[in-house]
Amino acid sequence: MMHVTAIVLQIFLGVAFLLFGLMNLVAKRQIDEFEHLRYPQWFRVVTGLVEVMGGVGMIVGIWSSVIAVLAGLWLAITMLVAAISHIRIKDPAKALPFPILLLILSVLVSVLNSIH
Repeated sequence: MMHVTAIVLQIFLGVAFLLFGLMNLVAKRQIDEFEHLRYPQWFRVVTGLVEVMGGVGMIVGIWSSVIAVLAGLWLAITMLVAAISHIRIKDPAKALPFPILLLILSVLVSVLNSIH
């Protein structure tokens, strides 16, 4: 059962981070968001590539537990930076649940793939 849970989470996170990463690369909304966070636009591009790589890692990790563990940690760190970024500029608390949820789910993927 844990294996099925891990696969479902990996598919969800893989697709989500592929979409988030692509949005960071091309969406006007993300350009504005990174300005709001006081980051340079090159950091938006790097973040988009990091998220796309993590999303691919989640999908590939369905067949390789090592890749799944690494992708989970990679994305957890990415979401930790996102949460810290919102805290740093004193965004309202409503900005935190989504990155924290994705952080927790990413760690869960790593844990589930490291125990089977």
